[in-house]
Amino acid sequence: MLPAVAPVLHASMHDGEVATNVSLVDELIRTQFPRWHGLPITHVRHGGTSHAIYRLGDELAVRLPHRDWSTGQAERETAVLRLLTRHLPIAVPEPVGLGEPGSGFPSRWTVVRWLPGDTATVGAVREDTPVRLAELIHALQGIEVNGQQWVPHRGNAHQEKGDDRVRECIAELGGDQRLVDLWQEALDAPRWDGPGRWLHADLHGGNLLFTDGELTGVVDWGCAGVGDPAGDLMPAWLFFDEPGRRAFRRELSFDDATWRRARGWALHLAVLGLPYYRDTNPVFADICRHTLHQLLAERAG
Repeated sequence: MLPAVAPVLHASMHDGEVATNVSLVDELIRTQFPRWHGLPITHVRHGGTSHAIYRLGDELAVRLPHRDWSTGQAERETAVLRLLTRHLPIAVPEPVGLGEPGSGFPSRWTVVRWLPGDTATVGAVREDTPVRLAELIHALQGIEVNGQQWVPHRGNAHQEKGDDRVRECIAELGGDQRLVDLWQEALDAPRWDGPGRWLHADLHGGNLLFTDGELTGVVDWGCAGVGDPAGDLMPAWLFFDEPGRRAFRRELSFDDATWRRARGWALHLAVLGLPYYRDTNPVFADICRHTLHQLLAERAG
């Protein structure tokens, strides 16, 4: 018998967010994947922004998109992982079930293999982490695209479309002219004119898993797509500090223009994310603060 739970197990981050709870997950599993019904279900608190996650037994996890823009990510993530997994040097979640809307839940959803590991700060990980993450990016961007048209939110060819909102958010955060200048440098950088490459497009600390300090897994592939490789250079600021950033860049032979666009995508994530999630998602807000600190420290250095 499942314990009684409140309708929502975390503070709502978004207007119109779809409520989820253990009872809902139990009913979805009972009606759509009865072979797993009866396994214990535990809500997982995490720094993500678009899915509720529940652990199902010891080996599985359920991912429920709970905001409008994440509708459709279940299908996308399932398809992407089936295309890419065998080519990657680091573990990623294996999709084992694609659920349908039902039991009052309006979207498709996924069951994936649970990956062991924990998130960590840069000071708690091994020195080879920049190399390990660069190996993943090399492998990912070396996979043939074969006409796939999925466009990532960050790493697309139209960075300038975010211009007004980025400037509004910089003003909301105090109007630091250095951030305005960094953003303008990204917009002024030559655009990527090579073929599109596969991107995870959301490589921040909340999506990197570590075991005893070793990078062992990368989760949340719902934003993955094909675009400008700058979109996967963001962890230079989203996760690493200055020594890690230098080591990371040494492993990835892109020109200065690509790194300026990458810096712009990192800034885009941080300045939009911090005011929005400051009070509702402290983990992600801290990622945004770290990013802004690293961007400004790099400029000062």
